[in-house]
Amino acid sequence: MTYIVAVRALCEFAAKRGDLDLRFTPAPTGQEGIAGHATVSGRRASGYEAEITLTGVHRGLTVRGRADGYDPALNRLEEIKTYRGELDSMPANHRALHWAQARVYGHLLCQQRGLAELFVALVYFDIVSQKETLLTETHTAASLEAFFVDQCERFSDWAMREESHRNARNAALAALPFPYSAFRSGQRELAVSVYRAARDGRCLMAQAPTGIGKTLGTIFPLLKACAGDQLDRVFFLTAKTPGRALALDAVATLRASAGGGELPLRVLELVARDKACEHPDKACRGESCPLARGFYDRLADARSAALASGRLDRAAVRTAALAHDVCPYYLAQELARWSDVIVGDYNYYFDSSALLYALTQMNQWRVAVLVDEAHNLLDRARRMYTAALDQTSLSIVRKTAPAMLRKPLARLSREWNALNRAQTDGYAVHPEVPARLQSALQNLISTVTEQLAEAPATLDGNATLLRLHFDAMHFVALAEQFGTHSIFDVTLPAERHAGRTTTGSVLCVRNVIPASFLAPRYAAAHATVMFSGTLSPHRFYRDTLGLPEDTGWLDVDGPFRAEQLTVRVARNVSTRWRDRERSLIPIADLIAAQYAVKPGNYLGFLSSFDYLQRVVALMSERHPDLPVWAQEPGMDEAGREAFLARFTTSGQGVGFAVLGGAFAEGIDLVGERLIGAFIATLGLPQMNAVNEQMRRTMDAKFGNGYDYTYLYPGLQKVVQAAGRVIRTEHDAGVVHLIDDRYRRADVQQLLPRWWHLDGDR
Repeated sequence: MTYIVAVRALCEFAAKRGDLDLRFTPAPTGQEGIAGHATVSGRRASGYEAEITLTGVHRGLTVRGRADGYDPALNRLEEIKTYRGELDSMPANHRALHWAQARVYGHLLCQQRGLAELFVALVYFDIVSQKETLLTETHTAASLEAFFVDQCERFSDWAMREESHRNARNAALAALPFPYSAFRSGQRELAVSVYRAARDGRCLMAQAPTGIGKTLGTIFPLLKACAGDQLDRVFFLTAKTPGRALALDAVATLRASAGGGELPLRVLELVARDKACEHPDKACRGESCPLARGFYDRLADARSAALASGRLDRAAVRTAALAHDVCPYYLAQELARWSDVIVGDYNYYFDSSALLYALTQMNQWRVAVLVDEAHNLLDRARRMYTAALDQTSLSIVRKTAPAMLRKPLARLSREWNALNRAQTDGYAVHPEVPARLQSALQNLISTVTEQLAEAPATLDGNATLLRLHFDAMHFVALAEQFGTHSIFDVTLPAERHAGRTTTGSVLCVRNVIPASFLAPRYAAAHATVMFSGTLSPHRFYRDTLGLPEDTGWLDVDGPFRAEQLTVRVARNVSTRWRDRERSLIPIADLIAAQYAVKPGNYLGFLSSFDYLQRVVALMSERHPDLPVWAQEPGMDEAGREAFLARFTTSGQGVGFAVLGGAFAEGIDLVGERLIGAFIATLGLPQMNAVNEQMRRTMDAKFGNGYDYTYLYPGLQKVVQAAGRVIRTEHDAGVVHLIDDRYRRADVQQLLPRWWHLDGDR
């Protein structure tokens, strides 16, 4: 056996016992942890060694990691743990895990340096008070070796099974054929480029249209790279649930093509906690939730049972979890450590507390990250690194808060109101987050954390308080990383701005350019592939998403022909805000004229619900015989399904929707189900105070603020919406671009190359 495991992974497998208990979480962020470690190391005497790389071997099992610090003068190894809250309230199984890690590092250090004995210390660092608590054990080298051997023996059987699985997986993937007799047009080019990105360890941006089989064309070459031992794992990340289903279907297709035997490939689907939780009314601790009680004692059997199937979609994980009385959500988190392909949302790798990113770093995995529909990552990443606090929530919490929280809540309220009083405009941008406000938030966070640890039942029913607590933690974490990539703004309520005395402002650390947050994710991955039908101009996405300068670019020619799609520009209509009223009749009459020429199913896209409703009302008035239906604000899943159900092969009429909404991308209405679209907007984001500040931020960074804030995001939505019309090589249809600005060269160059506008583009 030649199996490699990280110290932390070894100890989490071998030393964790008892209940699942989240009372001492969430832990400090990664940034806070790094800063805390640096503070502790900086306090030590000269000669102190930090971040010591250590490796040891036991019966073919290689254990590796980095010890936090060693003081040669004191002969003391230190394992540093940052925390917030009351240390005495830390669950015993958390402390036991920390000691296990420290002792393993102690053995590795003794072995490396020939030490006969060693002081082993846990250093707990409170990130709020900046105080250290030191716990120390004295060990001989022999006692530490015995502990190390015991941990390795607990893991060795599992390691042998894992090595056997990996060998079988790689052999099967090496022999895995492409599931079809031939690649589609453009699909081979995509697959070859993706494989080369994995081989060379680089990033790739691939613009590839609908119809070439992007999902299969990206997963297949990366599985082949796994077979060559170039990759350990593949992460397939999506923005929406349908993307996960496509990835799982693609792997199922590959399984079916594997021939004689079952493909030994573990494919895990990760879902959101609120969708996986069996007891949403209970807290994640043993005293409250039966699936948290004894979780780690039953985990081994649940893990083995789940992995035996290899197909770890949401239903399969739930079945295995409930059969062993463990939480499905946290079982899936555990299975992520042992799966070959993981399918989940963007946030599992790109968020500040991302599970897959943390596992990749801890285990030094060679991973390939596939980012599906990557044009969505910009907005999603901005939301990940944006935090808002609403003063209305604070006011509600103050009315029902326990006594021990009244002082920190009052202090926060004073600092917040001081910020409000200093502001005269309804919206204002500040150069930084005030230090006094941050201090008040930290004080509240610490007090709530202590209460959660000591008497969690007193807060269990206060959802508003807990939401404020977690929002405050996110806000403070981003405030501490504040820079030119973000803005801090305060929005006063309309009543306050009008001169009335009231509270209720919203504070926001608003990310504009997520590049600096995402760049470490690409660095941690062996290869990252961003793919979408709309990634133009690619420099815009490369800049804002923080991709390396040497990122490859591939623009795949699709299977569609210009003859399949008639693209017409309404050159005498303006949909600008000032021209909205005048545009209504021309839009309604143009739609009716097209429908009269060729009845069938059409989609009509407008920039807002107000604009949409006015056009629909006018359609009913001027063209009452033309069937129309419309998207509604806040439409639920049943409503969305009913909207799409109107698009039948024998149906006729126009469904109206908002550009950039649920019906503007990610839906397939093939053949006669959709024969045309009307896009009565350029898709530009609304020009308001927030977007104008974002434009200024973009302009300062890239010198192209208007295009980066308005034009490029707008045209991306237009192309996505128009892409609903032609889904296969056999489809035919028409797209009407209704705005005179579509005549401009800078706009037309952002449209797909294969389009011909009115035959003269």
